[in-house]
Amino acid sequence: MPKLAAFPKAYLDDLCLTGNMSLRDWFELAVTLDIDGVELYAGILELSDPKNWSTTRKMADDLGLELPMLCCSPDFSHPDLAFRQGEIDKEKAWIDMTAELGGHYCRVLSGQRRPEVSRAEGLAYVCECIEGCLEYAAERDIVLILENHYKDNYWQYPEFAQAMDVFLELVSRISSPQFGVNYDPSNAILAGDDPLVLLEKVKRRVVTMHASDRYLAEGTLEDLRQEEDSVGYAARLRHGEIGRGLNDYDAIFSTLAEVGFDGWISIEDGVDGIEQLRSSAEFLRKKMATYWPT
Repeated sequence: MPKLAAFPKAYLDDLCLTGNMSLRDWFELAVTLDIDGVELYAGILELSDPKNWSTTRKMADDLGLELPMLCCSPDFSHPDLAFRQGEIDKEKAWIDMTAELGGHYCRVLSGQRRPEVSRAEGLAYVCECIEGCLEYAAERDIVLILENHYKDNYWQYPEFAQAMDVFLELVSRISSPQFGVNYDPSNAILAGDDPLVLLEKVKRRVVTMHASDRYLAEGTLEDLRQEEDSVGYAARLRHGEIGRGLNDYDAIFSTLAEVGFDGWISIEDGVDGIEQLRSSAEFLRKKMATYWPT
């Protein structure tokens, strides 16, 4: 049966920029939820010092929380070779962090969709970079998970492989037991794609999932795309309570259950507070019990 984790979506600035929240603060909130673990973000200030990795793992373990996944945002689509090598070095350090935290899954992305980089060039850059990390990951028993992503909180441009056809081509080019898909249904909607069509095409390569539900506070998806060259998420975009947005979780979970998925499902939600995250966890637990009965 899959396990349930939570990601501190609402608290990233406090954890990564201002330091107004500590990891202990977040763990003590997380432990009040009906979850099995916590997905961390590589940019959390306390994790910048490798000396804190083992103590973070112990802190979580003492509270009964696993740390299975590390959310990282390597920018592999940059046209400069030296820059890309720097991103490979960062990803290898994040692989080390994942292993030290006791995790098994470390995210990779394609990078930003820069106007000057063609599709062919970008795919070549990204494949080379991901493949350059696979042996290192294997030595540490880490699986690299490629997300069908929208945009990192701190990026200017959206994901290079945001569109389904580009994402699928990238996935098809990499064959390794150290590589799989982190499926996010909401991101498919933002790309203008049907999340169930995407899932059908990658279902046997999905090893982890981001559970989310998105909606637009105003305007249309086309309005959103007109704002894609600004840093961070557009103001009109919202992460809503899971089960109240655009995704069909019965269809998603039934598809995953049919192919034997038993990985981690991480809640990427709760931007309006811990109670919203709690409601999302309760919704997901009920759905998981339906499709993966014990």
